Amino acid sequence: MPHTFGTDVVVAGAGPVGLTAAAELRRRGVRCRVVDPLPARLPYAKAVGIQPRTLEIWDHMGLTRTVLEAAVPMYGQLSYVDGAEQARIDLVLPPEVPYGFAALPQYETERILDGCLARFGTGVERGTELVSFTQDAEGVTVALRSVSGAEEEVRARYLVGCDGAHSTVRKKLGLTFEGSAFPEEYMLGDVEVDWDLPPGYGVRSVHRDGDGGADDILVCIPLPGRGRYRMSMRVPPELSAARRNDGPAGPADGVVHGLDGGHGPALSDIQAVLDRLSPRPTTASRLRWSSVFRISHRIVDRYGDGRVFVAGDAAHIHPPTGAQGMNTGIQDAWNLAWKLALAVEGGANPDLAASYDAERRPVGEEVVERTVRHAARGVQADPADPGTVLLREAQLLVGYRGSPIVGVAPEGPGPRPGDRAPDCTGLTARIAAFPLRLYDLLRDRGHVLLVYGDGGTAGELAEAAEEFSGGRVCTHVIRPAGTVADTSGPPAYVDTLGEFARLYGVTGSGATTAFLVRPDGYVGARLSPPTAAELTAHLARVFSPAGSGAR
Repeated sequence: MPHTFGTDVVVAGAGPVGLTAAAELRRRGVRCRVVDPLPARLPYAKAVGIQPRTLEIWDHMGLTRTVLEAAVPMYGQLSYVDGAEQARIDLVLPPEVPYGFAALPQYETERILDGCLARFGTGVERGTELVSFTQDAEGVTVALRSVSGAEEEVRARYLVGCDGAHSTVRKKLGLTFEGSAFPEEYMLGDVEVDWDLPPGYGVRSVHRDGDGGADDILVCIPLPGRGRYRMSMRVPPELSAARRNDGPAGPADGVVHGLDGGHGPALSDIQAVLDRLSPRPTTASRLRWSSVFRISHRIVDRYGDGRVFVAGDAAHIHPPTGAQGMNTGIQDAWNLAWKLALAVEGGANPDLAASYDAERRPVGEEVVERTVRHAARGVQADPADPGTVLLREAQLLVGYRGSPIVGVAPEGPGPRPGDRAPDCTGLTARIAAFPLRLYDLLRDRGHVLLVYGDGGTAGELAEAAEEFSGGRVCTHVIRPAGTVADTSGPPAYVDTLGEFARLYGVTGSGATTAFLVRPDGYVGARLSPPTAAELTAHLARVFSPAGSGAR
């Protein structure tokens, strides 16, 4: 069997999660191979909801413009119970959040990420499946098989399994996948309708039985195109996968989740549900695709072992309530990629990669628990206040406080270590004739040290950070409103509108505060007043001094 060496990371699976991981690795200069057994992208609008936090991630990757041109906005949801209209849900976020909610067919998401990956000279190896792997202290040996039956052995430093609910990587790694399946079956359809409901709003219509439970349901998510929606609804008995005699009721691994490979509903099946539940008389047309699907809720006992990791549906599956699944998986990949890139460079603390499980598994556990609860009782029954519920659904409250690689700081206004670094506007510099956003300073960067105040210690901090990290930390000074940007030290900007001070909980009273923002846009440390010793002590959690760490 041919034996090939020379790649850093093998990514198994070319869905949105695997493509995000691979694109971010390549963007950071890491060699990788992406394999997928499918011969081509599936033309299905499966996962369609795009959360604001995912758009922020794509902003960091330089993809937002392309996504915004292809997606449609999600303004809210229209709800109906037994034909009666309920209170409208409007998806309104605080003004400092740069992006709203959007909808985009999964095949379009994959096309955009595929194009990003191609810009770095890497393509998906279609029709190639991961068969097995072994790992040792130095790397991972991966066995691949092409559609022609040819086998190849690849030596890599790391393996990332983004290969879905029936993940080969998860099984071969020996991870448990505890949980169970919901008894209900659903059907999906990508159709157009001629109703006069306002565009940009999802539609949820339910019928209650005598006990108050939902015995019939219709959920419609808008897609690009006139009157086009992805609709989901309960499956009639004649289309039930479990009752059909032409195939098994479930997969061999016992994980019942996702699209069924058998017969999908016809346009007439979808029309029948619309006739019962549509809030307006309407006719469905142009059925692009349809399928029956089942839902499970499961999560692995750990997100990796040694040099092998899992992400996305390979690590967690749950109800699609709130469009949390794909977005959570993309954040898995985003969290892992920068850590593996630093490890491949030889600049990482030896324990850095292990922080992936410490940070992401609690997020996965919370998402599984919440989506199961919402699937049973609805998002409206959530006990949190509506503003908090919306921010959480937008995945803007995901954080890593208590992580072994973030610092600690007293409670107070503004982000603490482990929190998302918020965006702000109104940063001005001496040359640019227009104000910048903070995310403009963070885009396409590694670690960024933001020093707020008069900048007197910024030079010392920048020198300490650069020396310890081997040049992997960029420093910017944020001056209070009413001052002038200094050009003698690190790049400086004036907080003209005072938004940075407000959102980050700092004042212009002369005190200096430093924020170390990680490559994934989370605050790693908050130091006030900052010293070079405190800064390097934190950097030691992430970096090996001057890049001396082993790969």
